[in-house]
Amino acid sequence: MSYIVDFKNVSTVGLESSPVAEALAGLRANEARYYMNKYKHEFIVVPASESQDTINYVNQILKKERNIEFAAKPLETSSFQVENIKIAYVFYEDGLALNVMYTVDDPKKRAVGLKLSEGMDIPKELEDKFKFARQKSKLAGTIRGSFFIIKGEY
Repeated sequence: MSYIVDFKNVSTVGLESSPVAEALAGLRANEARYYMNKYKHEFIVVPASESQDTINYVNQILKKERNIEFAAKPLETSSFQVENIKIAYVFYEDGLALNVMYTVDDPKKRAVGLKLSEGMDIPKELEDKFKFARQKSKLAGTIRGSFFIIKGEY
C-alpha cells in the first residue's frame, strides 16, 4: 500500500524495523519537503515488496556503474518523474536512502545520491569508496551524503 510522506508530522510508518527508524523517517520527510517545495510534488513511497521493478532498476545501475550490491534490506521505494527528471528512491533498513536522478534529455545530469541517516555506520559496500559531506536538517538531524555520476544509459 502506498503512503504519502508527511513532512510536517514525521512518522516511522513502513520503517519500523530499522534500528534508526526515527532518523530514517526524518530523512524521508526531508526528501518529501524538498520535492514539495521545489516541484509541488507529493512524495509517495511504496513497500519494497510491491515495487520490485524500482529495486531492480536501482540495483542494475549500482552493479553496472560501481559494482555495488547492498546487503541491507530495502524497506520502501519511490519512483516518479518531475519535469525532465526520472527519479527513483530506495530506503534501506540500515538507514541508507539512495536516489537515482536520471535526466531524460541530458546525459551529463544523471547521478546516484547516497544519504546516511543519523546514527548509522557507513555500509561496508561504501567504505573507502566515497567521502561523505555533512548536512544539518531540522527533520533528519545530521545527514551524511555523497553521490556519483551515472555514465551509462538506463
